[in-house]
Amino acid sequence: MESRRRFLWQVVGGAGLASVAGPFWGARSDAQAEVRVDVPKQIKAFCIDFNWVHLKRQPDMPASVEAPTVFAPPGHWADASPKDHVLWYEALGANVIQTFAVSCNGYAWYQGGFVPPQPGLRHDFLTEVVRLGHQKKMLVMGYFCVGANSKWGQDHPDLSYGTPSTLHIPFTDEYLDYLSRSLADAMKKTGMDGTMIDWVWNPANELRQKGWLAAEKKLFTQLTGKRFPESGLPSQEDILQYERSAIDRCWARIRDTRDRTNSHCILWLSASNMDDPTIAGSKMLSECNWVMNESPDRKLFLAGKRMAGKQTRMIQNLVGWAEHNAKEFLSDPQNRALDLYGFAEPRDNSLPLPVAEYLGKRVEAFTGKDRLSANDRNIAALARFYRGLSLDSVLP
Repeated sequence: MESRRRFLWQVVGGAGLASVAGPFWGARSDAQAEVRVDVPKQIKAFCIDFNWVHLKRQPDMPASVEAPTVFAPPGHWADASPKDHVLWYEALGANVIQTFAVSCNGYAWYQGGFVPPQPGLRHDFLTEVVRLGHQKKMLVMGYFCVGANSKWGQDHPDLSYGTPSTLHIPFTDEYLDYLSRSLADAMKKTGMDGTMIDWVWNPANELRQKGWLAAEKKLFTQLTGKRFPESGLPSQEDILQYERSAIDRCWARIRDTRDRTNSHCILWLSASNMDDPTIAGSKMLSECNWVMNESPDRKLFLAGKRMAGKQTRMIQNLVGWAEHNAKEFLSDPQNRALDLYGFAEPRDNSLPLPVAEYLGKRVEAFTGKDRLSANDRNIAALARFYRGLSLDSVLP
């Protein structure tokens, strides 16, 4: 992979961000002075995922069926220690921490901001992770779920399809105003180096089956210039036109908010399907600074690479889906220079297993076919690669 380490900023056409592939000055917040942090030659990123929790298994559930997952309730893991988290990422060998500004439940992971903090939040979590991560020369990225936010849905029932643990928010003017204000606030207050934007998708189709929200019908007309059919749904062609326009407009607001607030802030898109027609060939893919293929499907990585801009870093996710096989992927020499990432739901103590436990057993010792067992197995492989160890090594 071409090295992009440079010592001069280069303006990115249309994106308004200086090149983020070389030395980088950490974003300035109200509480912190600027800290110099280099964007690494190879991104080795990870996320301890505060978005999801498993429901308890029911006695009548077949052994082969996993318990469902839902958005973590407000305040879950609110006692998480920034120090312990940064030490875990450091032990893993990560050089980029992806943690949370606002998670899917709609509450913030930092104090004193526009969005209310997680109930009972013990620390100024994101701000402290930024401070501690910068001391160790690690970039810190704050997460926003764009297409789902339980608090927004509860507060604005006329602008959301309820609050299920799936995509439920149309990108109305009111919501984009809220999202832009949330993004700007986190950029100003926490010192984060960038933000991962996730679930930049339209509402799930199954939520519209009982009828579209009046607010989304209005938005359809606003973006397409076509009247919403009084009987039945718009044509598939018109729905695609509307959904592409909605995502393009949402992206423009995110980009412009970044440019206006902190032009050095990295915009990082996570996408589960690069070939989705609502984003294929979009400005979002060509203008984002980092774009990640969340799926284990290599064809989607290559599709994203074809659509990405010249300035874009393409990242491959290796942990988080049961279908990932990090050891097999990293055993292939053609993959070892790629920018990489992984995410995993924590245990009750807000952390995955200790890194020493991942390194003290063979990767294959982490058995099981469920998603959580697969995560442990893949973290064990990723930790070895991030630390420059043999994939078959076992540390005492």
